[in-house]
Amino acid sequence: MRFKTSLLKEPKELVSCVGWASADELFSCSEDHQILKWNLLTHETSVVVKLQDDIFPTELHWFPKAASGKKQAMAENFVLTSTDGKFHFISKTGRIEKSLEAHRGAVLAGRWNYDGTALITAGEDGQIKIWSKSGMLRSTLAQQASPVYSVAWGPDSDRVLYTLGRQLVIKPLQPGSKVLQWKAHDGIILKVDWNSVNDLILSGGEDCKYKVWDSYGRLLYTSSPNDYPVTSVAWSPDGEVFAIGSFNTLRLCDKTGWSYALEKPSTGSVFSLAWSADGTQLAGACGNGQVIFAHIVEQRWEWRNFEVTLTKRRTMQVRNVLNDAVDILEFRDPVIKASLAHGHLVVTTPLQCSIYSTKNWNTPLIFDVKEGTVSLILQAERHFLLADGGGIYVYSYEGRLVSSPKFPGMRTDILNAQSASLSNDTIAIRGKSDEKVVYLFDAQTGKALGDGKPLVHKMEVMEVALDQCGPSSERKIALIDKNRDLYVLAVRRLGRDQTLHKLGTMVHTMAWNDSANILCGIQDAQFTVWYYPNVVFVDKGLLPKTLFTKDGSEFSRAPHILNYAGGQVTVRRADGSLVYSLVSPYPTLLHEYAGSARWEDALRLCRFAKPVWRVWLVMAVANRELSTAEAAYAAIGEVDKVQYIVFIKEQPSKESSLAQMLLFSGHVQECEATMLQAGLIYQAIQTHINLYNWDRALELAVKHKTHVDTVLAHRQKFLQDFGKKETNKRFLQYSEGVEVDWDKIQAKIEMEVARERERGTPSSIRSSVASRR
Repeated sequence: MRFKTSLLKEPKELVSCVGWASADELFSCSEDHQILKWNLLTHETSVVVKLQDDIFPTELHWFPKAASGKKQAMAENFVLTSTDGKFHFISKTGRIEKSLEAHRGAVLAGRWNYDGTALITAGEDGQIKIWSKSGMLRSTLAQQASPVYSVAWGPDSDRVLYTLGRQLVIKPLQPGSKVLQWKAHDGIILKVDWNSVNDLILSGGEDCKYKVWDSYGRLLYTSSPNDYPVTSVAWSPDGEVFAIGSFNTLRLCDKTGWSYALEKPSTGSVFSLAWSADGTQLAGACGNGQVIFAHIVEQRWEWRNFEVTLTKRRTMQVRNVLNDAVDILEFRDPVIKASLAHGHLVVTTPLQCSIYSTKNWNTPLIFDVKEGTVSLILQAERHFLLADGGGIYVYSYEGRLVSSPKFPGMRTDILNAQSASLSNDTIAIRGKSDEKVVYLFDAQTGKALGDGKPLVHKMEVMEVALDQCGPSSERKIALIDKNRDLYVLAVRRLGRDQTLHKLGTMVHTMAWNDSANILCGIQDAQFTVWYYPNVVFVDKGLLPKTLFTKDGSEFSRAPHILNYAGGQVTVRRADGSLVYSLVSPYPTLLHEYAGSARWEDALRLCRFAKPVWRVWLVMAVANRELSTAEAAYAAIGEVDKVQYIVFIKEQPSKESSLAQMLLFSGHVQECEATMLQAGLIYQAIQTHINLYNWDRALELAVKHKTHVDTVLAHRQKFLQDFGKKETNKRFLQYSEGVEVDWDKIQAKIEMEVARERERGTPSSIRSSVASRR
């Protein structure tokens, strides 16, 4: 990936600021007091307005498009700050709508918040002020002793980031809230930016370094010193890359900090950088009077044996590495986003979405997009998801709109691959206003799952991912929270059981396999593969025995898993290099055999590859293949589990066998519900007696008016064995009115067992026995 740059005009006076009016229209301001409009389609430049001689512009910022779409009076306007202490509202036609006194000395920065409801300005006088969209002063946020060179809004427009010499300050708008301040550079900080999608901060200063921070002020990346001070920084709208400007220097970097490419144009210092709304183009205000334009080329996507490269803005090259076949894809408009997975390439432009099959690169399916700027593409096997400024849309690979889920406070412009996930039947989206909330939708209808209530975690959720295979009834979501703990949950049981099961701690990144429900992650300093995450629903004790771990030092610090396809995991290291790690193919084969009920084949595989026995036995238990599970437990020496499975197989009815399997997996409530639904009241009571859940056993006996004496008898025996006296008030109360007779109790139990055995006998056998009598 790199920049392709161009300079469209001979140099004149110093250009101080630039801003995009649309995807192909840029406005620039220079010290010759002129505001120019650049049309990139016709390559024409025109003067919009000639400012007064005492107005020297410092920063330009357009009213946000998301707010402009509501037909507000400020639509098609921008704010221009200047050295005369004023800021100006100027229309697209060049008319100065309003000029307002703001600061003593130059106004060095002015930025609209994301919804266009407030404007912040900073000046040489050290003051930071907040204004309404009509230009009314709301408050003076801060008063500093030194000039404030740059400001940025937080993702929710509730905090402001500003420079203070060598320090950075984050100040909440809420009065009395704690201010965060830290030393960030060894020289004066000249520019900052704060991305709303990834919540990361970018800073550059006179120490010739640029740095990446999180919103808590923790340093994530620091560059080596450049040749000259960093004069401009800018995040791309989707937060995946950022640009750095310096003297005769333009650099493209990944969000983690490492550099994709370095350009050395003869432009002088780059004082201002601005990305177009679709993130495909960058413009820079240059010290020699030129405006530099750049767009990203050589972006690559890989899937299996296909490699797709964006060679030009409107051209892609597809290469099949198996036979070196090359196809060229031409588009009418510039490519904004693309995704390659599950046998399909999805490409969006400002007007259309094209869907290519890897089996046929000649005839794509094309449909019009609702909004010009697609910010996210997610793919599953059957369909894909598009997110743009207007909403979230799920399409089939035939181009048919499947659903469009919505939820309160939805902001689609800030979604990314970590906060949203898609499978064949489910959509998961982390909330923005409350990051503890994860919204779950049915992909076919767009309706919320279960009773409509979202999943609420106890901590802020950092990353969500849905597994990709298997039936919808077994769909699982994995999430990493702020503590870096990894949890898994069965989403289709959300209404009944919201229990999150912990898989691991200190997990930095994760990914599901594309062809089997196997999860991998980098856990602390180890690479870990959870061969069968369902083990937490079946037998938690086997979780450590169904893991594969190996030393992860080769991935270095802060790695990121890009994908897990087949038996290969692709990891991006902190320095930008790719590392490939191979995973054993045997667990994937086991998943395939389990999905097609090929139990004998799986058994032969386990005898060949003995380390996967534990994975297989958990699969057998989950699929209620008792004979297979018995053989697998015997193979690993779990004698107690073998005995219990034999006990389950001897149950007199299917309902009782199913209930005991649920109990074996630790699902006590579901076991009880199964028994009660089947009318096995005594069996449900006896289950709680065996588990020493005395209160629940008595509650069931009283509610169904049966076996109260059975519960009391077992309770008395339990107390006698341990030499204790009864202190439970409910048991004392019922002991006074109920006589305990073990002979009667035994007779009742035998009658219950006989009745259940009779119910479990097939009707044909029962009728045959009756005729003989």
